[in-house]
Amino acid sequence: MTDQSRTRRRGGGRAGAAQRRGDAVIEQMPWRIPQVNDAPIEPIGPEGVAAIHDGAMRILEEIGIVFLNEEALALFREAGCKVVGDRVHLDRDFVMEMVAKAPAEFTITPRNEDRALPVGGRHILFGNVSSPPNYWDLSLNSKVSGNREQLRNLLKLTQYFNCIHFAGGYPVEPVEIHASIRHLDVLYDKLTLSDKVMHAYSLGKERVEDVMEMVRIAGGLSDEEFEAKPRMYTNINSTSPLKHDEPMIDGCLRLARRGQAIVVTPFTLAGAMAPVTLAGAVAQSIAEALSAIALFQYVRPGIPCVIGTFTSNVDMKSGAPAFGTPEYMRATQITGQMARFYGLPMRSSGVCAANVPDGQAMWETSNSLWSAVQSGTNMVYHAAGWLEGGLIASPDKFIMDCEILQHIQRYVEPDLLGTGEEDIALEAIREVGHDGHFFGTQHTQDRYSSAFYQPFLSDWRNFEAWEAAGGVWTAQRAHQMFKDIIARFEPPELEVARREELEAFVARRKEEGGAPTDF
Repeated sequence: MTDQSRTRRRGGGRAGAAQRRGDAVIEQMPWRIPQVNDAPIEPIGPEGVAAIHDGAMRILEEIGIVFLNEEALALFREAGCKVVGDRVHLDRDFVMEMVAKAPAEFTITPRNEDRALPVGGRHILFGNVSSPPNYWDLSLNSKVSGNREQLRNLLKLTQYFNCIHFAGGYPVEPVEIHASIRHLDVLYDKLTLSDKVMHAYSLGKERVEDVMEMVRIAGGLSDEEFEAKPRMYTNINSTSPLKHDEPMIDGCLRLARRGQAIVVTPFTLAGAMAPVTLAGAVAQSIAEALSAIALFQYVRPGIPCVIGTFTSNVDMKSGAPAFGTPEYMRATQITGQMARFYGLPMRSSGVCAANVPDGQAMWETSNSLWSAVQSGTNMVYHAAGWLEGGLIASPDKFIMDCEILQHIQRYVEPDLLGTGEEDIALEAIREVGHDGHFFGTQHTQDRYSSAFYQPFLSDWRNFEAWEAAGGVWTAQRAHQMFKDIIARFEPPELEVARREELEAFVARRKEEGGAPTDF
């Protein structure tokens, strides 16, 4: 057995993942980069892939994509594309030539190089909830506007849990901080409370330039070192149907020119912002994503790009978004097929429409997370803490979701699938024979502490024992863990000189007014 597989066994069993119930300290699985070695689910055959590809190409050629960005329009004209007003028509040969320049795999390296993330291949990475304006936890038992304290607490959970690999957008919007300077305070908190891979919102040049500079400072990097490889990333959404806006494209062009990673994720709700049919919604999503990726590859060939999917459906009775549905799962799996067809890494999400961390929240989130596994997704946004279709962030839900993420990590570990002599265990079976049990065999004793996944949140006692212990429901246990984790949290180390340089940068940019808010 290799050292790596020994680590996996320890992490999967009682010693690595159990919660010491007496003092509520969580012994979680160690930091690792999971790999999904199972073949992905492919709902459509090669002819279906060809049909969706042709549909996406015809959208680009015949209907076109609107780019509300003058620099992008000028670049497309320079590349020989047909530009009519703000609408760009892209020839499929040009699109495929550009997309082929994007790497199938790449690595993002944060200030803690031990947290470097390989993106692509069979790797699957999980990120925190991003961008809700509201917050809910059990002590409040109501929805409130997000604030900085709540944001900082969610960042502490992001850093604390090893199954969370990257810090996405703001885990909740601190709405009391003016939008012109919010990015400065939030990135300072992110860079001092976490050493994981960072994200920048592409919302105008000032925010993107500020975040790149802050990531560079926190890493102690020269400009050349920062630009030599991806140190951070952005995620943008198209404005479906068939449109890219000014600030997001501007931000991506700035990041591309400095070698940083870009995720392009159309937000296509079937029946509202995209056709009601899954094939039509996916084809539109592919067209929107590839149009932007082609632009970024034209500007800097080989820049790391990820194709994202956020194709779900609406409730046709009310028009409200629905998530974790059968249609969402199939759209994610189909987009995974298309991502492999184009040779691009893929992003999906862990999402739900539920308003509180109840049964609906968990089955919808579980459906969406497992569809990520099944589709060959490489980056999973919103993997922990998402409620109300992205309008609420919840620390209780965050911790409940991390239990699912650890289930997934254990599920994909290859040591579960051993078929060697010790795994077949013929001698143990012979020893027990027809009348005994396996608890006392040496084979079991050698493996009892690491044989099976042990939860940190689930309660496996019978009803009487659970009731005698207080009858605490899952969300209540999660909320208590949240409070205990925050009380014990210790931020990662950051050199004093780097922290002071960050503080000085934030102060100076605030004096200069931060970023404009009038677009």
